[in-house]
Amino acid sequence: MSDARTPAQIEADIVRRREQLAVTLDEIGIRVHPKTIIGDAKAKIASTVDQTAGRAFVAVNRVVSDVKARFTHEDGAPRLERVVPVAVVAVAVVGLIVSSSRKHKG
Repeated sequence: MSDARTPAQIEADIVRRREQLAVTLDEIGIRVHPKTIIGDAKAKIASTVDQTAGRAFVAVNRVVSDVKARFTHEDGAPRLERVVPVAVVAVAVVGLIVSSSRKHKG
């Protein structure tokens, strides 16, 4: 068997390679088109925002769960020994703010 190709085989190979090159050039043209670049950038940004929002949600959820665990028993009942002092401090702070604002007005 010889490796020699006929002119028809060579011509068919050239046609096939031209078609492959045309497809490759079309793909490159699509990739470098401004709309494609902008679309890819938007998708990447959206993905980053989604990931950041997801992480933030998990972090906030964890903090809320930790705070809830500190102020409730496992059965969900409030821990009065912790809730009452916090409520007293909150009322005192609100009272100080209200009295301070009244002093500034009058």
